Amino acid sequence: MAASGKLTTLRLPPLPTIGEIIKLYNLRAEKQLSQNFLLDLKLTDKIVRKAGNLRNAYVCEVGPGPGGITRSILQAGVEELLVVEKDTRFLPGLQLLNEASSGKLRIVHGDILTYKMERAFPKHLQKQWEDDPPNVHIIGNLPFNVSTPLIIKWLEQVANKNGPFTYGRTQMTLTFQKEVAERLIASTGSRQRSRLSVMSQYLCNVRNCFIIPGSAFVPKPEVDVGVVHFTPLIKPQIEQPFKLVEKVVQSVFQFRRKYCYRGAEILFPEAERLKLTEQLLMLADVDPTLRPSELSITQFRNLCNVYRDLCDKDPTLFSYNFREELRLKKLYNKPIEEIEESDL
Repeated sequence: MAASGKLTTLRLPPLPTIGEIIKLYNLRAEKQLSQNFLLDLKLTDKIVRKAGNLRNAYVCEVGPGPGGITRSILQAGVEELLVVEKDTRFLPGLQLLNEASSGKLRIVHGDILTYKMERAFPKHLQKQWEDDPPNVHIIGNLPFNVSTPLIIKWLEQVANKNGPFTYGRTQMTLTFQKEVAERLIASTGSRQRSRLSVMSQYLCNVRNCFIIPGSAFVPKPEVDVGVVHFTPLIKPQIEQPFKLVEKVVQSVFQFRRKYCYRGAEILFPEAERLKLTEQLLMLADVDPTLRPSELSITQFRNLCNVYRDLCDKDPTLFSYNFREELRLKKLYNKPIEEIEESDL
């Protein structure tokens, strides 16, 4: 409440409601951009509370749209709020909030997928990775069409300690369609267990905060929405390069309803497939008849460690691409070993 009082002392005129902003600027959610507006300020306040104590924090909000969550963040008493918005239609409404917040709101017209967040905030905020998380947060009601590629990008940056994680173990509070949220938090053996479950959980403590009914959004999406909080782990559960972990996990889950050996096979060229797959699973102590969803992160760690050893012995293994092999076989209608360099 103190933050609200602080805004009041500026003696600014009352702001129009989010609904009035939408009418004033004739804003419509674009279906092809997967936009859905959250107008209920009680819900936006609840999302912001799940991010933790934001007093004097530096926050980056992704895709603020008409500014519902933006208002709640400002009222939490932040030191600075950076918003990254791709859609120019929302900029005038955000400018109103900037004026009302006495310049605490910094607006960037750009795409969060390419924005360089490592230069967004003062260097003095940087903390050692082993320390408590820095006073830097990412919050966002993500459009459905970018949520998965964006979280994968940020997870890679967690692994590499760059981008927004230059400052340390920056926390994220993000919305996803309910099905994706369930995958992110799914435990070993559950029906929702997926590639996303392993990739997020080996790097972060991932917590499901609450579910927002689709009816709270305008326009109403066909699905409910989950709010998920991420805190990067001090030590990842798999200590291998992100791209290697991603390749192993993606391959194993390629055939999620089959036994895990089927996905593990596509890590290797056809000529050595049987021998190397058996070797991988045996050395990793993984039962080949387990389903991908039944593998624990410890078992994925073993698979990644053994695969790394195999790649160190034969560096061509890591560059092997099963999909590319399939494409070439289909294109030239002959086994991969019979395709000449002159064919390519």
